[in-house]
Amino acid sequence: MTIPFVTIQMTAALISFAGITLVAGIFLVVAQRSRHDEPYAVVQPRAYRLRSRLFVLLLLGGLLVAAVTLFDLPYSRAEAVRDPLLVDVTAHQWYWELSRQSVEAHRPVLFRVGSVDVNHGFAIYDGDRRLIAQVQAMPGYINELVVAFDRPGTYQILCLEYCGLVHHAMMASIEVLAPVAGSERF
Repeated sequence: MTIPFVTIQMTAALISFAGITLVAGIFLVVAQRSRHDEPYAVVQPRAYRLRSRLFVLLLLGGLLVAAVTLFDLPYSRAEAVRDPLLVDVTAHQWYWELSRQSVEAHRPVLFRVGSVDVNHGFAIYDGDRRLIAQVQAMPGYINELVVAFDRPGTYQILCLEYCGLVHHAMMASIEVLAPVAGSERF
């Protein structure tokens, strides 16, 4: 028997499902108990205690989630990248203009992404159609995205932001080549 690969999305879905089930269960208990009349002086202190405990629990849970997930943000890593390969990307309705068509695997690539007309979503997909990275392409502004491709191959670039009638055909590709022998690995 093989154990299925658990992704971050699957984990988030399972946690969400558990939370929804818990809320539904609490709702059913409250609905069942609401059929019995109790004096307000008895119910009010219990409700305030429950509300206070729930607030503390949610606050601690939120802080824990923030602490765990904020350490994995890529921004500090992007600033620490030395000598990236520069690729200027300009979005047009309905095509991508790239200053380079190929890059080297395992070398950081700095994509400087802008648009000449409307907002576009610059998204890079690997050969298995998994989203590797994405950033917005906006008129009058340059967004930067640093990517180090793990393996050689052809990576597809698609638009993730609806940009007009031919949005579905706004595609390009970038070839990731095997590292040159003797080159420095980053």
